[in-house]
Amino acid sequence: MARNPGVSLKTPAEQDLMRAVGRLTADVLDMIGPHVQPGVTTDELDGICHEFIVGRQDAIPAPLDYKGFPKSICTSINHVVCHGIPGDKRLRNGDIVNVDVTVIKDGFHGDSSRMFQVGKTALQAQRLCRIAHEAMWVGIRMVQPGVRLGDIGHAIQVHAETNGYSVVREFCGHGIGRGFHEDPQVLHYGTPGTGLVLEPGMTFTIEPMVNAGKRHVRILPDGWTVVTKDHSLSAQWEHTVLVTPQGFEVLTLGVEERPPSHPG
Repeated sequence: MARNPGVSLKTPAEQDLMRAVGRLTADVLDMIGPHVQPGVTTDELDGICHEFIVGRQDAIPAPLDYKGFPKSICTSINHVVCHGIPGDKRLRNGDIVNVDVTVIKDGFHGDSSRMFQVGKTALQAQRLCRIAHEAMWVGIRMVQPGVRLGDIGHAIQVHAETNGYSVVREFCGHGIGRGFHEDPQVLHYGTPGTGLVLEPGMTFTIEPMVNAGKRHVRILPDGWTVVTKDHSLSAQWEHTVLVTPQGFEVLTLGVEERPPSHPG
């Protein structure tokens, strides 16, 4: 029986379904990468992803109509932290943009996001993207049974802050499976030795939002778009992770991140 009430532990069959939808999610991000170029609109990126998910994958884009969200992906540019709504804004040389994709297939969700650099970006933007990516992996590599979520959040926070950045606190990772957002909440800051204890079969996202300036954010009048209060750049990466008896398995690895397959 689960030590943590309200947190679903996935059966081996459910884990296989999570692996399958995680692979589809990664495939969307692999596909859209070459389209992220100066001059393209985020609405065009949304349309390409929607057609790929619905037409090619025979799957469902989870964000579409989720609590009223109007599009199939989130696109968050420069100082937009998360939940940016695709529109007629054209990407410009030097922009950084987070593309956040969640796919539903056979009743299960896969959730992942990546930063893309548009054309030639400034060194400061490149460094922010790199440190945010490292912060996510610092958290992922800690995942194993018996570890507490506070330990993971603390390690992510320390990595970001020792590099001169801040971590957004109002938004966090989350359990995922049959539901888009399940328990537990996965904070990207915290106190060691506190929080929920990880168990095999848990599936959740790790998705730190790292700001170049202060951590404070505000939500625009559209009710969705989250921006940095000081207008500083923000970067985010996200993977869906399974807790295994031995440690962790990342379910949303892209082609470039996957280990080489062995013949036979």
